[in-house]
Amino acid sequence: MSGSSAVSGAAPRRFAHYFAICGIDTETGLEPDELAALYQWLEADRQGRDPDTAATGENFEQSPLKRTFKSKVLARYPQNVEWNPFDQDAVNMLCMPKGLSFRTQADQRDPQFHSFIITREDGSRTYGFVHTFYEEVTSPQICSAMHTLYQMHNAESTPSSSSSSSSMDSLASSLDEADSPTSSSSSSRRAGGYDSSRDTLYVSKALCLITPMPFMHACRRFLSQLHRAVTADVAPPLPLESYVHNILYEVPLPAPGRSLKFHGVYEPIVCQRPGLGELQLADFPLAEAFTLLGAENLVQVFTCTLLEMQILLYSHDYQRLMTVAEGITTLLFPFQWQHVYVPILPASLLHFLDAPVPYLMGLQSKEGTDRSKLELPQEANLCFVDVDNHYIELPEDFPQFPNKTELIQELSEVLLSFGLSANTGAPPRTRTSPGSTPGSTPSTPGRERKTVALRQLEDDGRNGNLAVEELAVLELLQGNATLERLQALTKRTGVTVARVDALRAGVKAQGTEGQGGRTAAEEEELRNAKLNVQLREVFASRFTTMFADYEAFVIQSAPDLESWLTNREQMHNFDKASFLSDQPEPYLPFLSHFIETQMFATFVDNKIMSQWEEKEPLLRVFDARIDKARLYNVRAPSHRSSSYQRCSILKESAQAIEQRLMKIDHTAIHPHLLDMKIGQGKYAQGFFPKLQADVLNAGPTNNKWSHRTATAQRRKDRHRQQTEHLALDNDLKEKYMQEARSLGKNLRQPKLSDLSPAVIAQTNWKFVEGLLKECRMKTKRMLVEKMGREAVELGHGEANITGLEENTLIASLCDLLERIWSHGLQVKQGKSALWSHLLHYQAREEKLEQQQQAESPVSQVPERRKSDCFLAMPSLRVFLIQDMRHIQSMSEIKTDVGRARAWIRLSLEKKLLSQHLKQLLSRQALTKKLYKRYAFLRCEEEKEQFLFHLLSLNAVDYFCFTSVFTTIMIPYRVVIIPIKKLSNAMTTSNPWVCVSGELGDSGIMQIPKNVLEMTFDSAFRPHTHISALFKCQNLGKLTTVQLGHDNAGLLAKWLVDCVMVRNEITGHTYRFPCGRWLGKGVDDGSLERVLIGELVVPSGEEDSGRGCRTPPLQRSPSQTRRISITSLSGRGYKPTSAQIQEAIGESVNNIIKHFHKPEKERGSLTVLLCGENSLVAALEQFFHHGFKSARLFQKTVFVWDFVEKAVAYMESADQMGDLQETAEPLGMTCQSLCHYVNSINSTPRNIGKDGKFQLLVCLGARDRLLPQWLPLLVECPLILRMYEDTALLRDRSTVSTLIGVLETIHDFPITLEASLVKGIDL
Repeated sequence: MSGSSAVSGAAPRRFAHYFAICGIDTETGLEPDELAALYQWLEADRQGRDPDTAATGENFEQSPLKRTFKSKVLARYPQNVEWNPFDQDAVNMLCMPKGLSFRTQADQRDPQFHSFIITREDGSRTYGFVHTFYEEVTSPQICSAMHTLYQMHNAESTPSSSSSSSSMDSLASSLDEADSPTSSSSSSRRAGGYDSSRDTLYVSKALCLITPMPFMHACRRFLSQLHRAVTADVAPPLPLESYVHNILYEVPLPAPGRSLKFHGVYEPIVCQRPGLGELQLADFPLAEAFTLLGAENLVQVFTCTLLEMQILLYSHDYQRLMTVAEGITTLLFPFQWQHVYVPILPASLLHFLDAPVPYLMGLQSKEGTDRSKLELPQEANLCFVDVDNHYIELPEDFPQFPNKTELIQELSEVLLSFGLSANTGAPPRTRTSPGSTPGSTPSTPGRERKTVALRQLEDDGRNGNLAVEELAVLELLQGNATLERLQALTKRTGVTVARVDALRAGVKAQGTEGQGGRTAAEEEELRNAKLNVQLREVFASRFTTMFADYEAFVIQSAPDLESWLTNREQMHNFDKASFLSDQPEPYLPFLSHFIETQMFATFVDNKIMSQWEEKEPLLRVFDARIDKARLYNVRAPSHRSSSYQRCSILKESAQAIEQRLMKIDHTAIHPHLLDMKIGQGKYAQGFFPKLQADVLNAGPTNNKWSHRTATAQRRKDRHRQQTEHLALDNDLKEKYMQEARSLGKNLRQPKLSDLSPAVIAQTNWKFVEGLLKECRMKTKRMLVEKMGREAVELGHGEANITGLEENTLIASLCDLLERIWSHGLQVKQGKSALWSHLLHYQAREEKLEQQQQAESPVSQVPERRKSDCFLAMPSLRVFLIQDMRHIQSMSEIKTDVGRARAWIRLSLEKKLLSQHLKQLLSRQALTKKLYKRYAFLRCEEEKEQFLFHLLSLNAVDYFCFTSVFTTIMIPYRVVIIPIKKLSNAMTTSNPWVCVSGELGDSGIMQIPKNVLEMTFDSAFRPHTHISALFKCQNLGKLTTVQLGHDNAGLLAKWLVDCVMVRNEITGHTYRFPCGRWLGKGVDDGSLERVLIGELVVPSGEEDSGRGCRTPPLQRSPSQTRRISITSLSGRGYKPTSAQIQEAIGESVNNIIKHFHKPEKERGSLTVLLCGENSLVAALEQFFHHGFKSARLFQKTVFVWDFVEKAVAYMESADQMGDLQETAEPLGMTCQSLCHYVNSINSTPRNIGKDGKFQLLVCLGARDRLLPQWLPLLVECPLILRMYEDTALLRDRSTVSTLIGVLETIHDFPITLEASLVKGIDL
């Protein structure tokens, strides 16, 4: 994609392909710019005015000198080059992005230089270098036309001015005066305008070189010498045709790793090209990019580029835009930018900012334009870079580049070694305060001007250029008396002031320019080249370290290239989960986003294709570096180390460049006289002449270089014929690659040649298709990742998705939705297009609601029948606006973009995303009002497919809202349902609950007595229950409920069926089965129970409208509640000994599996310990087997009674000395059992006997004591009295097996929820 990778074979072996001249066509005269007219047509269409009337007629309000007039390519040499066809419209538009510019003698007319880039559809690039100067207009027709225009302007102009709310209008107005005169006298002259009798008129003209590689310095020097030859008093040694012919036909491209010298008009010009093992050519001065933005800002913009966000550069200077854009993209090695890349966006292409794809574009600003007045079509995912004011705005939710601080430190040291400061640029800001203006200079009351200047130098980011004027800074420092004394003191103590010394060295180095036989310009070029390569090596070194082991995770499954290309879309090419698990924790936020980008996917594709094809140049260099690092073992000691490794090859990389520039490898043929007629080649001073086309349109036929080129071409042709039958047909391959890769690939640069409305519509159609495809890929990826092992068995890639990766995918979905909603907007309002649409919808719906209420005050909504467990829960309305109100009430979210993302997460968690968006888009009148005809949301078929893809996400469970917004307040509804068949359904005591979840608990909530509610089922039978609503901080997924009462009043005994708890925002409902009594003297005497919950899957009728859904994974079909042997329903249930042993094995297995999962996927351990089919339930059954729980005088005996008696026996035996003879460990075990049982008995909680047994099992499992306690209970003589002979507890072999099974969980750290162990003091 870079120039170097595009260069191959004989075709681009010429240094320059074309020389072109752009300017005014004196024959056609002044023509308004058609592209500007097209732009007005588009704007009128967008605003609903009649576009045809808007595009006709001239804009008389604008001064004629500032209007846009059409420029033309006046000449180009040669007419065409076979391997690089000349794109006349593109070259004209990029040479003069704002058309012709007029000046008078009173204006500033300094020549300007800028470069541009044309990216072809295959990704290869052509570079253009433009020298623009002003030439006197000699045509009387043009002068009189301008004079007439001024008279019409003066007659028509009125003082009134109209303002427009349109976003694109404000963009256009900000560009209107970008080229406006800047001299102080211009304002006085402008009042009088242009008068042909009094003023001299000048018009811009551009000289342009088009080259295959970015030799920016060489082209700049050649063009400026060419212009100098025209303006000089003395004619140049040869006609201008000789120099142009020489650079077009006789100067070759330098070979890789070689340098070249060729001759301009006055001085020789030197350039060099990196070798095959070095970083590719990058001639744009990175020092300038760092100077303009500062090291920290540049690293942040670089990170945005890596994450493929939308990046908009903003500057009044075209060359600055190009320098920053090229600087950032060259730092991406070994990756390449894969999307729209337009460093200079011509004024007529402003609608391209509407593109719903990642882009890197440059926009020209008007001097003095305030950023706050610039409205852009979409800003949710935009990185805005104000180059001139040295500040940036970053998107929200922005992960930092790994080891950012150390990277900036290393870059600063490299810059300082060249006498440059890295501390330019205002601190970056995220978009939280929409009204804020770019940082303003802090005002400091200073005693001396120098002190103030010093302080500004240190503190003020916006005065970025101050820090780079080394000479001025050094004078300032030397002139400061305090600093002089301080420096003298440091010298005496042997300390050096590094920065001052570095500045002095830098200034001294500049002072010695010209030594060693090199000119100052050559010295500057060498310095720039060395600094460039060192800065790039620092970044390259980071990637070499971070991706040193990437090859181990590339999945190469296809047998040949053809089958790989055919199945590319279905194939899984990189083991992302394993790669991330191998990375240091601090790197994960960045890397999890980065490995989802198109540039990383293309990098992996190139790696896989290198099995069958020649390696892509960047990949070849990168792999060689990794191999070298392995050879010298320059690596961190372990994979997971996040320690920073500095670049170790800075000196040698700079030396390679210096050696090439010191010792020139090749000198091109000198310019010479051409075969021209006598009299040709003459010119008038100050005017660039019309060159002789006959000598410039054909190259020489007799020089050895052209012969070599032809031979190489023939050799290449033969080689191509030999390999053609082996390779895949190129068209087919390209088709597959286009399919396999992203939509943005064929839209890397908008087509500049034909900008009719039809072409724009076609481009937008490509965007619509691309967005739909991206939606399909993203939803498929989210489904496959989330469905886990089932998906793996079906052959869909890796097993599990980490929480981090899930978060990345959801963030990526949010970004996609924002881009879809930004596409084809009529008028932008707010930073988030989606949230803006939702607000419009909300306003309309609320207005309709008010009207309906006014017409019919009471409206009954018929309720659907519900199942018993949902009967007590009032239904939660599925209501788009209700979800919006929840988000609007969250004070933690400050921005529209944040609100839109939160709303998407909430809808996804509720499985309502597709339904909500369908509802939003069903208001077609609103959609038509907000969106243009070509917008994605107005393409019916694509919109339906898009909603269908989103609907497929309902097949899996997401907790992406609950797990991200952990600090928000959430209302929970608690309903306590008594068992209805018994008379004691209600209680006179005061009940309380405490709800616990993964993020904390609610604390004890007293339930007021007056919340008794009655509902009727389908047979009109009444049901009573207690319902209460409370608000507390997000508890996450709910795990347990503690339920109790104070045993007050006559009806203190209470029989509870279950407790239902619902999160009123997400609608998640949890059921906590109980089926036990609470009260003294009934059941096990418990006044408090800890209930274990499970998420309730709504039945079809509850969940109508949400579409498809599967039951959650890893939930076995279970009984309605954990049956306790002593509970009402459990009395008749007696499992066999085989069933009990199987249950114990299963429960222990589940605990072991739990710990073998990645931490973020484990779920609740409490359910495995205390819920259905849990360890406690299995051990309860084991202890109840053969237990004599005969009810003597109506009193039930519980297992806990046996444990208590056994402990009492041990304590009495201990006092009598019977246990003193036992082995020491056994004595300790005995003490621990007694201690734990007594602690549980002395707790202030009334948890009942079964609750106490549950607690003992949990504490024993946590502290690894269960297997040691069992033998003590088995050996206790009481067992003979309380257990039958056939009991499992009296079978020695079964007990020893059980001990062995329980010991297997000792390897894992079991932590118990606070709700289980509350009040226990061990």
